[in-house]
Amino acid sequence: MPRMIKLMSAVLIAAAVASATPKITMEQARKVALARANGKIESQELEKEHGKLIYSFDIRVPKKSGITEIAVDAMTGKIINVAHETPAAEAAEKKKEAQHQ
Repeated sequence: MPRMIKLMSAVLIAAAVASATPKITMEQARKVALARANGKIESQELEKEHGKLIYSFDIRVPKKSGITEIAVDAMTGKIINVAHETPAAEAAEKKKEAQHQ
């Protein structure tokens, strides 16, 4: 019986995290990201990463090769990560994502 209780608890916790509603909108997060990296958004998504809801933006910045990836916390609107991907790293990431779909 204790295993059943642990399993049910894990399912309830996972459901609570999955059903969390962002406190800021995609549009608000987009403005935050573009204020950090002025460019054109190539892709955007709401995702769960390390147990947190984040908005992830891939931004192409003029006169800079590759993509700047910015993660915005969907609950606070604060930037939690900025990373620059070279064209080679970007291609490798797209290939990896295609394999997982």
